[in-house]
Amino acid sequence: MSGPGTRPAPGTGGAQNLDYLVAHLTDHLAAGHLGELGVRIEIRGEAILLTGTVPSAQCRDDVLRAARAELLGHPVHCDIVVADNAAPDHAEEVE
Repeated sequence: MSGPGTRPAPGTGGAQNLDYLVAHLTDHLAAGHLGELGVRIEIRGEAILLTGTVPSAQCRDDVLRAARAELLGHPVHCDIVVADNAAPDHAEEVE
């Protein structure tokens, strides 16, 4: 069944299918064990761009692994930055 405002089932339409996959990945990242809301997912043609900041390299790797699994067959580019959580090496000077 199709008509105005209806979407094809997953796997039946190119760009709309990619929109569906990205929405599913966004939900997966937010609800999963990562609870990662600091990552943005953008569609660039047939490729996907991941940007944002995460607390650790392990978290970045987990997000990238999940994205590649969820978006199988689409190139995934990762520009995710790992936050610097190191302690300061000197005291802050306040005037």
